[in-house]
Amino acid sequence: MSEFSQISQWPADTVAGALLRRGEIIETVGDTAWEFPVASVTKLVAAYAVMMAVEEGAVELEQPAGPAGSTLEHLLAHASGISFDSREPQKPVGERRIYSSAGYEWAADIVAEATGMDFAEYLREGVCMPLGMGSTRLEGSAGHGLISTVEDLAAFAAEVHNPKLLHPSTVANMRRGHFGGLRGIVPGYGSFKECTWGLGFEIHGNKDHWMGALPADAAGHFGMSGTYLWVAGDYAMVALSNRDFGEWCKPLWHDTNTAIWDSL
Repeated sequence: MSEFSQISQWPADTVAGALLRRGEIIETVGDTAWEFPVASVTKLVAAYAVMMAVEEGAVELEQPAGPAGSTLEHLLAHASGISFDSREPQKPVGERRIYSSAGYEWAADIVAEATGMDFAEYLREGVCMPLGMGSTRLEGSAGHGLISTVEDLAAFAAEVHNPKLLHPSTVANMRRGHFGGLRGIVPGYGSFKECTWGLGFEIHGNKDHWMGALPADAAGHFGMSGTYLWVAGDYAMVALSNRDFGEWCKPLWHDTNTAIWDSL
């Protein structure tokens, strides 16, 4: 049994996954067409849709968005100062990395107003349909409401590796750190002095957490529904389960990603 295939042994009723190299699937586990709520992995696809609106000229990263003094870039990088589930400021803009689903809902509302389209439809037409993500849909929050499959998220990971919908420089910008040096909390893992985040993508940096031994520039996201996606070097991985995030997965995800990366 390969290091990757061992995710089939995770203590969840349903587990599915895919490992990709240079955008091509090289190994799968489970039913890759099974539909899962992916929780905060939503933010990766939502941020892609927001950046599509940026490239189309409907919105700008530097435009005012969120609380006073904040921009759309601040919202996408969790640097606007608003709380996780409220648009009320908790800290001044740019002072602390406060992880916020409310910020993504705010950004989605701005895109919807600028484009004249419901954000869920904008995401479907702009990102999902062109990538063949026919089983993916946004139900509710732009921060955590996506339903998707391994097949669909593998197509998204392949797009991140070799962008066709967005310009490669836009995707590179999403995968680099924004507003560096901010202390912040990664939900479920606690506080980090350097809590690096891109636009949608969490950047591994020097954090000791779910990404394990992935390189510092690895980028991705995990979801509280027991899901994650990462991209690093020539490789990407999607892992979806139906068991909510908890103590069961903290060492398991860390060790799984370490073993997989070491084997690659």
